[in-house]
This record gives sequence, C-alpha cells and structure tokens, in this order.
Amino acid sequence: MERSAEDLTARARIRDAAIRLFGEQGIEGASIRDIAAAAGVSSGLVRHHFGSKESLRAACDRYAKDRMLQIGAELTRDHDLTGLDPLALHPLAFPLQLYLVRSMMDGSETATALFLEGVDAVEDWTKSFGIDPKDRRGYAAALAAIKLSVFVFRDQVSKAIGEDITTLEGYNRIGQALMEVFTIPLLTQEQTDTMRNQEK
Repeated sequence: MERSAEDLTARARIRDAAIRLFGEQGIEGASIRDIAAAAGVSSGLVRHHFGSKESLRAACDRYAKDRMLQIGAELTRDHDLTGLDPLALHPLAFPLQLYLVRSMMDGSETATALFLEGVDAVEDWTKSFGIDPKDRRGYAAALAAIKLSVFVFRDQVSKAIGEDITTLEGYNRIGQALMEVFTIPLLTQEQTDTMRNQEK
C-alpha cells in the first residue's frame, strides 16, 4: 500500500494535514491557518490549491473515501482476513477513519455514502462466508455502526479502558476487543430462538 508520487506534493501534504486536523478538531474547529501550519505551507498556498475551506473539505472527503475503499480491498483480497492487523492498519487507516466519522457527523454526503457502501460490503461478506442473519440488511447496518461508534465515542472509550485509542497500543487493544465482541456469543441458541418467537 505504497503512496503515489502525488502524495509527495504540497497539495497532498495540505490534504493530509486537513484530514488529521478536521478529524481531531472538527470541520469548524480547524482553520485554514492551522492546516497551513501543520502542512508547513502558507495560508495562501492552501487557498491556491483548494480555493476555500469547503472545497478542501470536499477534496478530503473524496480522498478519504477512495483510500479507505482501496485499503479495504487490499486487506480483504480473496477473502483473506489475515491482513486485518491493527498494528499495521493504524498508521494507514486511523486518521481516515477518524476524519470520515467526524465528517459524517458534520453532514457530509460523501462520508454518508461511504457508510452505505460499507453496509453493502458487509452484506456481500455475509453471503460469501455463508452467514445467514434473519435480517441481512439490518445486520449489516448494525455491524457497520458498531465499528464506527468506537470512533464517535473515542474519548469516552479511551477513559473507560484507561488507554488512548488514538495511539498504536490503544488502537490495537480496542481492535482486539471488537474482535471478541464479534466472535463471542452473548446468547445461547435457545435464548435466541425464544426471543425470536416472542417477536412473532
């Protein structure tokens, strides 16, 4: 997952700085001046490349969406999930995940579209692995939302576990915890059947 030559340019440095600061401070919280300083350029150069803060945000949305889809495709190629190593994934994906969640909460249509594509991908995954939930679409939407909620509540989750999940160690710890959430059944089959019968 090497970065392209384009990512060595000032435009790419500005975009990466904006993704990080927008993710940490929110779209309104990060100023053009802050982004320029983080990228090591002038505010004028930011405006030269992107015109306005709104245009910069739109460019960040597009890049984050495309990059996350690319990372996801590379990590799960041929249904091989061994690439989903939190330690390797953190520096690549975490800033993008944090940014997209913040952007989604701020009303970005691009970020929302990525969430819907993620739900579609979970649906396809359940089919390819023979997982057959009663409500496949509901299952996919719930699973995608659960994964995102860790980033929405990152401050609270970090306090709860006593470790900052924005760090490599904290990210790995919460990733391992999520893996257990998804693999350790909370209900027996008998309890599940009883609850489903009550819904009829």
